[in-house]
This record gives sequence, structure tokens and C-alpha cells, in this order.
Amino acid sequence: MTPIVQLVLRLLLACALLFPIANAPSARTVLAAVPISRLDLPWWRDRHEAKLQLLRHDRVDLVFLGDSITQNWEREGPPDWLDFQPVWQRFYGDRHAVNLGFTGDTTANLLWRIENGEVDGIAPKVAVVLIGANNVGRVHWGADDTLAGIDAVLAALHRRLPGTKVLLLGMLPSDRTPWATETTEAVNQALAARYGHGRGDVTFLDIGQIFMSSGRLDRDMFYDPRHVPPEAPLHPTAQGQERMAAAIEPTLAAMLGDRPR
Repeated sequence: MTPIVQLVLRLLLACALLFPIANAPSARTVLAAVPISRLDLPWWRDRHEAKLQLLRHDRVDLVFLGDSITQNWEREGPPDWLDFQPVWQRFYGDRHAVNLGFTGDTTANLLWRIENGEVDGIAPKVAVVLIGANNVGRVHWGADDTLAGIDAVLAALHRRLPGTKVLLLGMLPSDRTPWATETTEAVNQALAARYGHGRGDVTFLDIGQIFMSSGRLDRDMFYDPRHVPPEAPLHPTAQGQERMAAAIEPTLAAMLGDRPR
């Protein structure tokens, strides 16, 4: 190769570095892994502020982070299928537990809350994370994006709560659309591959089978079909979440270092 050819090649390389091609693909922003607030919603803003006040004054050994399925632990009946409080009190009432579930939250919204005070000034022994249902609902984020969002949540928890163990629950089954079902299964398979054998301070549990019967979703374990008009199964009844609490209890008790309830 002649010196002139070498010089031309160097000039071309320099131009490519200094003036990248206008149509070259750029990295796509994964919204599921970006902190996004919902402060425009008064109830959400008020709940966030109330939780910050609670966390400043209460001892916290156990924290639950998630969406409406987690927030439902605060609901009281009647009817009995919406009476979650007795089950919460039985399993978590004496464990200095705090509920940080917010209805409608995606991984992005949970990430914002983590990065804006909801785990500041506390040092719980265990954080239970159940998130992702809304990613495959109203915002329609796919498996890869949802997985990236869950990874971002876990990374944020590790940075802010380095001494806290995380119990990561697989996304619960639902019967919304075939795409939602397929995406949920894909996310859980990826989480099992990544965290199922123990990765640092994260323990992964996929408890979806407790909501299945003869290979099909047990619709009686969800309250959405009881609405008028009926809706697709997504939220477990109080009895369904009692099953959920019982399913995670051996692992949770071991992580907390106390007796199973």
C-alpha cells in the first residue's frame, strides 16, 4: 500500500469519526428502564408523600415494592375476596413491613420512586419486588424492555440498599391477551435464567403455578371477573394472595432469619 493510499484511508477514517453518517442507527431509549414519575396524578403524589413521611418515622425490616397487586394488601372488605388485611397481618403484621405498592405503576414508575426517596434512610433486611404487569398492559412494553426495567430496579435497589436482600417474584399469570401471556412467560424465563440460581443478593421465585388448575388459569383466584362488567383476570383475590404469601413464606422467613408464619 503506497503512502498516498495510506494517507487517503486515514483521512476517510477521520472524517467518519468526526462526521458520522446522518442516518446511522442510534441507541434506542428503553423507557421501561428510565425513571418516570406520575406526580401529575394527585392521588399518586399524595401517596408518595405519605409513604416518605411513614418511612421517616417507622422501623422498616421488610418492604414490598410493586404495583396494584402489592397495594391491594392495604384493602379491607367486605366482600371477603377483597379483605386483604387479615392475611397481611397474619404474615407481615409483626415484621415491621411497609407496603410501597402503587396502582398502575410500571418498572419506570417504580424506578422513579426508588430514586426519589422511597428507600432513603432505611435499611430493611429484605425487599420483595413484584413488578411488570403494567408494562405488558397499557404501555405495551415487550419482554426485552420489561426485563431491562426490572434489571434497572434491582440495580437501583442494590446501590441504595447494599445490605438488603431482594426477593424478586416472577410476573403473575393473567388472561388479558395472548401477547401479554407470551410476554409474561418470556420475562419469567429470562429472570429465571439470570437470577434463578442466586445472583448476589437477589433470590428469584416464580410462583405462577399456584394460580393454575389443570394447566389453565384458575379464574376463581382473581377478582376482576367479578366486576360489573367483568374484566380479564389480573388481580388475585384476598384468597389468591393468601396462597401467594404462603408460597413465598419459607423463602422469605429464611431471608429474614425468623420463623415461618
